[in-house]
Amino acid sequence: MNRTQRRRTRARTLPASGLLALCLAAAGSCMTTPALATGSNPSERPASGKWSGTLPTAPEGPYARVYYPQNAPSAPNQVGFPHHWHAVYGNPQHNAAYAVGSNAPKWLRQGVGWNYAEARAWPLSDSRPFANEVYGTREALPVQTQFMGNALGVTGADGVIYAESDDMFAYALNARTGQLIWRTSPLMNNLMGDPIVAGNDVYLSAGSVSFNFGHVISYAKTGKALRGEDVNFNGLVALDRKTGKFKWVFLTKGEAMPTPAYAHNRLFISTGAGNIFAVNATDGKEIWKTHVGGTANMSDPVVYHGRVYVSMSVVPYIYCLNAKTGKVIWKRTIKGAVNTGLGDVAPAVGDGVVVDDTVADRQVHDGHKTVNTIVGAMSARTGKILWEHKMGRGPLPPAFKGGMPMIHNGVVYVGTPVTNVYQARDLHTGKLLWTWKIPDAGPAGAGRGPATAYRGTLYVSTGPNIYALNPKTGAQIGSHHVGGRFGIVNPAIVGGTMYLGNSWDWVNAVPLSAIKAGSTG
Repeated sequence: MNRTQRRRTRARTLPASGLLALCLAAAGSCMTTPALATGSNPSERPASGKWSGTLPTAPEGPYARVYYPQNAPSAPNQVGFPHHWHAVYGNPQHNAAYAVGSNAPKWLRQGVGWNYAEARAWPLSDSRPFANEVYGTREALPVQTQFMGNALGVTGADGVIYAESDDMFAYALNARTGQLIWRTSPLMNNLMGDPIVAGNDVYLSAGSVSFNFGHVISYAKTGKALRGEDVNFNGLVALDRKTGKFKWVFLTKGEAMPTPAYAHNRLFISTGAGNIFAVNATDGKEIWKTHVGGTANMSDPVVYHGRVYVSMSVVPYIYCLNAKTGKVIWKRTIKGAVNTGLGDVAPAVGDGVVVDDTVADRQVHDGHKTVNTIVGAMSARTGKILWEHKMGRGPLPPAFKGGMPMIHNGVVYVGTPVTNVYQARDLHTGKLLWTWKIPDAGPAGAGRGPATAYRGTLYVSTGPNIYALNPKTGAQIGSHHVGGRFGIVNPAIVGGTMYLGNSWDWVNAVPLSAIKAGSTG
């Protein structure tokens, strides 16, 4: 059977031993196990969709799942944590902050500190990234984030910290001790998202930033390239949250770097093929597919009041879709957005307002590429532009170029690696409230991850440091040096502890008391 014939294949049975062969076939626009579904016609779908076979992994090999049940938290040590995690950065507002009551354990109220070394951990004390001598620091920093360590933050639920890493492994750790509960590498690709926890499951997204030479030729000829095709195995993976055991995989032709969103037993993902999917969270079957075009970069879907909001690149647009049907309700762009701009930034949604930002207005000054960052707000209902403001011109940053916005108490907090600042703006008017300059931003720029507001303090993780700010004035009131590098990472706060993913391939737990005290590590 030739490649064209394989692409025309509609559905076929997938035995446990045949997963790898089916992956290599790369047939159709999307694959679910045990069959391949490419259309909406029920006759093209398998009678049963859940596949519980094994992955192409040697049972005792380096990628095999490990499970240490003795390291799981006891019931008392689960008190105070959220029970689930349904969106990137915790919620549509991107504010991952969870206060605890007096019934929470003492360690959680006071905070704990530990560092867990993942599979490819680089010394936190080494400020130079791996391959610094070859690529130079400016380029080596994002390469390490994209291929070695944690690109995003971590997830906390019922006393467990879940992390995805570009080392191709997912981890579950005891939130109090940092001990490993389970580790698994379910799909041969980078895991660049924020684990989603719902019911008894954990959901991961697999995809990388990579293109191959065929993509370069395609883009040169047509202006289009399907990111992730024939590079690696992409898709959405479901695991048992207690043991890390594989349940099912929904394979996609394009990369699936963005974190999925969960609502009403559905998972919503966007891909490098320009598709947005709704997938049944129980069995991994496709519910609907909408082709909007463009490419999904790191813009994660958000579900808000029955609608899905997601941004795409090449061409840059923000889309609002009906979560039940997949129908596009509206789409908007920010004038002057560069091709990859909007697709790098997940919209934040709150109080009926959608906020996103993009690098825009590319210009060359003194032989150097420069851009401006534009942050804008739209009506969540109609897409009407409410306001847009420029954050300042500076050098074009490498890799991820935007800043993830966060909404809290009628204020938008957003950073940019173009000028290395965070700003606070009124959510409804866009009025600038303050600007804070990031100290020692480094050659790759800083300010990519969303801030977290918790009990009267604004926390920012960027570069190798954590900062505490006054949310009303932007004045810095504390800092803490962790080491390594925080990429598109948010501080996930539960009680007195902040949990973070690190590009140096670590998971860090830091007591808030250390940050407010201004410790240097």
